[in-house]
Amino acid sequence: MAGGPKKCLSLIGFSLICLKMVASAKTAPEIPTIDQAYSKISNSITVEWAIVPGATSYLLTAKDGDTVIETMVANSPGTVTGLKAATLYQITVRSISAAGRSQASPPKQAKTVLAAPILEVSSPSPDSILVQWEAVYMAIGFSVSIMRANGLGRIWKENTTNTTLTFTSLDAGTLYTIKAYAWNANGTPGDDSTCNQRTSPRAPANIQVSFDSGALQASVSWAPTEGAFNYTVMALSGSSELSCSTVFSSCIISSLQCGTRYLISVLASNDAGSSGSASAVTLKTVACAPGRVTIQEDPPGHLSVSWSNVDLGDYYVAFVKSDDGLEVHCNTSLTQCNFLSECGFTYFISVFAYNKAGQSPLGDVFNYTTAPCCPSDVNPVLVSSDRVEIVWSPVRGAELYETKAVDGSSVLECTDTAPACTLSALVCDTEYNITVHSYSEVRGSNKSCTSRFITTAPCSPEIKNVSEDAFSMINVHWQSSNDGATYTVTAQGEKGRYGCSSAGESCTMRGLPCGSLFSVTAVAETQAGRSPPSYSVPLETVPCCPAGLTVTQVTQSVVNVSWTVGTGAQTYVTVLESHTGQSKCHTHQNHCLLGCITCGINYTVALKAVSATGLTADCTYQSYSSSACCPLGVKLYRLGPNGIRIYWQIARGSANYSTDLYGSKGIFTCAPSTGLSFCDVTEIPCGDVYTVMVSPVAETGLKLTFCPKKIYSVTCSGSTLGMVIYRGKRNAERHTKPLMTTET
Repeated sequence: MAGGPKKCLSLIGFSLICLKMVASAKTAPEIPTIDQAYSKISNSITVEWAIVPGATSYLLTAKDGDTVIETMVANSPGTVTGLKAATLYQITVRSISAAGRSQASPPKQAKTVLAAPILEVSSPSPDSILVQWEAVYMAIGFSVSIMRANGLGRIWKENTTNTTLTFTSLDAGTLYTIKAYAWNANGTPGDDSTCNQRTSPRAPANIQVSFDSGALQASVSWAPTEGAFNYTVMALSGSSELSCSTVFSSCIISSLQCGTRYLISVLASNDAGSSGSASAVTLKTVACAPGRVTIQEDPPGHLSVSWSNVDLGDYYVAFVKSDDGLEVHCNTSLTQCNFLSECGFTYFISVFAYNKAGQSPLGDVFNYTTAPCCPSDVNPVLVSSDRVEIVWSPVRGAELYETKAVDGSSVLECTDTAPACTLSALVCDTEYNITVHSYSEVRGSNKSCTSRFITTAPCSPEIKNVSEDAFSMINVHWQSSNDGATYTVTAQGEKGRYGCSSAGESCTMRGLPCGSLFSVTAVAETQAGRSPPSYSVPLETVPCCPAGLTVTQVTQSVVNVSWTVGTGAQTYVTVLESHTGQSKCHTHQNHCLLGCITCGINYTVALKAVSATGLTADCTYQSYSSSACCPLGVKLYRLGPNGIRIYWQIARGSANYSTDLYGSKGIFTCAPSTGLSFCDVTEIPCGDVYTVMVSPVAETGLKLTFCPKKIYSVTCSGSTLGMVIYRGKRNAERHTKPLMTTET
């Protein structure tokens, strides 16, 4: 048993000897020797040592209590980082090669420098920079320096135990570099901090403000400021704040308010901040448009425009433009203007306030329409008894016309867009007060239009009676109630027009033709006009007497009376009258036979022309003498071989006679001397049969042929006396001297 462990021990001892022999063959590098260890940066320590042959790298170790920080480096010097500032560390170095690493070098103490101050810099003013930092562990003082970032100029350096420092008298808007570090009780400086800070710019100078009153905006310009990155323009009023920003040296502030006083300031700014404000410029904008504009027309033809006062308004201008393009204005420091106006116009009214900044914005444009003009040339173009037509020229501003006719308590009205009106259903011979009012929808009716009086035409008269007197004069009577009228009566017919006039109620017409039909009307006339004609009354004048009447003796007791046609006569009554009696006939013809006429007597001849309605015209003519009576006792006596005496007895009534003998060998005539009752025919052939007629001869020389005829035969007996034989109707008788006669 005892042999087992030993043997084992011997084996173990042999193994150890073998290992030692191998190690001796591969030897670890030498232990480095630290020359120095120091700190230049607060989070690191730099170690310097002698180079160890064969070492390929080195392991630096910094130990602070339980905290160990190792860093591999290739050569000396080497730096351990990640350390705490102002801390004492045990520093060792180990060399490393392929054979291994050496033992740690003897330690060397080294303390890290102070930490760099953490700077906070600002530029409180254009010529200063404020540097601030927090306290640094183990620091008893600080050193701060400043210089232009471009390297130009001097360097300012200040030492202080405080944690703030202000550099003054710097250039505005300039970029500076600031460096600071702390030192400890040994005077060892710590890490430094470096930063750049620009001073803030100075406030812009030479500020110019130009105001655009139309756009209500201001253009602000200034002199550029060194180091300014951009500019901000502020416009401050009591109720608003407006601004604009730009990188240029001008800016426009818009949306300014009228009637406002603004303080305009310009701030320059860069990354350090903004400049202080220079003296602000005061800007007064244009005044606001006046409000509460009122327009009155009192009296007509005068417009009064008033408005409220506005802030910043120095004076006011009111413009009044009519719709025909004419514009007038007034300039006043008050709040009212007066203008002349005309009827029928629409006026467009605007009021502006003015100050040095210019004209106020356009406010409300008011329009005022004056009352339409009154028609001035109202004229009646037709005035009748119950109607008046009036016309007038169109007037400006009138949309409608209201015509009113007043007669006491009655009122008639008509409304139309045309400049004319017909008033109907009026009372004749009545005076009306007629007014034409113009009307517009905006202003209503113009009540100031003057009226005029128009009297209607007179009433139509009423014909009461038309009569014809014995002198063929027509008397017309009528009835009417017109005042101051003249009446004209007219008789109109186929034969013409006749008339008469009177201011009373009757008149007489003369010269109307007989046998005519007329329509009689009466018309009243005044200065106002003529009435309608009255209802017509028919008038028939008496028939005309025939212009010519002829009485012709037909037989000794019968006459034929003939006459020309009498106008208007339908029948005629003819009368021949003498002391012995009357002969009469009634006929519709223009001739008539009257019998029972006594020969040798004067008759009066009368004729009545009778119309269809019974009107009678009594016509008188010259008297008529009936023919002398045919002679009685006609006898023939032989006077020698060739002569015959015809003898007769004179009947009633003196007359001339003519004797005619009609035979186959000729006609033989003789006429007695005045007062004798015979006449002789000489050289009458015998041996012929003669018809003998002794006839009275009228005063006209006309030979009457209605007396009895006798036939005688004159023979040739060879004696100187011969024979005259009277032949009756059937038998002939022989006679000797004296001869006998027989009527046929």
